[in-house]
Amino acid sequence: MLTVDFDRLGLRPGDRVLDMGAGAGRHSFELYRRGADVVAFDMDADELAKVSDLFAAMREAGEVPAGAEADVKQGDALALPFGDGEFDRVVAAEVLEHIPHDVDAIRELVRVLRPGGTLAISVPRWLPEVINWKLSADYHNAEGGHIRIYTDHELVDKVTKGGRPNDGTPGDAMIFEGKDHAHGLHSPYWWIKCAVGVDNDGHPLAKAYHRLLVWEIVKNPLPLRLAGKVLDPLIGKSMVLYFRKPHAAEETAQSA
Repeated sequence: MLTVDFDRLGLRPGDRVLDMGAGAGRHSFELYRRGADVVAFDMDADELAKVSDLFAAMREAGEVPAGAEADVKQGDALALPFGDGEFDRVVAAEVLEHIPHDVDAIRELVRVLRPGGTLAISVPRWLPEVINWKLSADYHNAEGGHIRIYTDHELVDKVTKGGRPNDGTPGDAMIFEGKDHAHGLHSPYWWIKCAVGVDNDGHPLAKAYHRLLVWEIVKNPLPLRLAGKVLDPLIGKSMVLYFRKPHAAEETAQSA
């Protein structure tokens, strides 16, 4: 189940791509299938070990095109172990809402992106997330959970400034290129979970809705695809923002 639209990101075979906060690897696997040179980056070594194993299984099964490469890297989002401008595309899906120093993390994402490269960031959408927080403190008070709720204006402002804090620390400007919303069918599920108890997976209503989501993910039937197209703009659980890093001359002209 993908949140980021790789076509809108401009992904091409052979692109070097960073999936920052890759988690279980859902975006990394699709990047690999599309012929990218992908690095799945996360702080969780156990998750990365599973991702690495699946990369190997994909290669053995012939699921990736010739020339595609995939690797994993463990580390800190606030100090990415990569050179300036090393990546053509950067993906950070459902990560920033977990990071206390989000401006520092954004600055690192922008730093490792090459001029002309593109960045996709997804975070929980404001309204569905506010409802979750109102319904359940346990939803966001868990260790490693969500620590903030973004508006689109706030996050666009932070990223277009290149993660530059107010103290004047240098950073690259970014160009905002648009936004999408995704996973409209998932918001009601989390509202139910928050209402009946986020750990109460056995509740009949939560179980029934979970079966619906499994059907969507596994089979992706036409009725649910159509429902998603209607619900995504209205109550999509995720907001996806797309940015481009300008070339030096373009940034100079923009500043002028």
